[in-house]
Amino acid sequence: MMKAHFYYDLPAEDCGEGSKIAIVPVPFDGTSTWQKGADKGPEAILEASQNVELYDIETDSEVYKQGIYTDSPVKEDTPEKMIAAVKERVEKHTKDGKFVVVIGGEHSVSIGAIQAHAEKKITVLQLDAHSDLRESYNGSKYSHACAMARAKEHADIVQVGIRSMDISEKKSLGKVFFARDIHGKKRWEDKVVEALSENVYITIDLDVFDPSIMPSTGTPEPGGLDWYEVTGLLKKVADKRNIIGFDVVELCPNPGNKSPDFLAAKLIYKALSYKFR
Repeated sequence: MMKAHFYYDLPAEDCGEGSKIAIVPVPFDGTSTWQKGADKGPEAILEASQNVELYDIETDSEVYKQGIYTDSPVKEDTPEKMIAAVKERVEKHTKDGKFVVVIGGEHSVSIGAIQAHAEKKITVLQLDAHSDLRESYNGSKYSHACAMARAKEHADIVQVGIRSMDISEKKSLGKVFFARDIHGKKRWEDKVVEALSENVYITIDLDVFDPSIMPSTGTPEPGGLDWYEVTGLLKKVADKRNIIGFDVVELCPNPGNKSPDFLAAKLIYKALSYKFR
């Protein structure tokens, strides 16, 4: 049972169902294959969010005034049921005119959220260490390792930060910006934006960050992006394109180190600040 009920510990008037923003927690970790614990990610993010300052210096804004409603968690016991339930929940909020943020949970939770937005012509922008393009993994088409293969069935994809993949995934790559081609380079963000359609859905696997600042993931990979590389890209996308929704997934919290939980919570607030400033 989740302990945190209101994102950022907001006053009741700023977190009701009439809010412009909806947070949908999905504590699912049914297909992870190494370190388990992503099902504890949403609760850890909600808890950490209560310590994030509500004034964002960079955008000179307080996005919480748009209203941030935290929905009850989506809980299902199979990936198929979970994906269908996430799609239904996200569609409910988008039909009410809300901007939806899904917090996972493993990366398979993104599939339902992407499906819910796919009636529009969109590009899915994936920030991730792994390409997640396996057609199936361990007998499931809905594994966390297949999230972007399922996304490609509904939209074009642009992949950023990739540094690990199976050779079978190579033929399925979208427009890809490998991590090794980002470090120390200029204008790479502009090239990412140029590859996007007007409407963009963003899926952020937290292992896109280097494990030196984000060790709390199920499958950490060396050579990742830093805070300013990720937020700089999000700002540029928000400036030039229409972000229609996003998710943040794969936090595998460590009770002995709360800083990654806080990073995830602040990342969500920062992305919302860019979107609504």
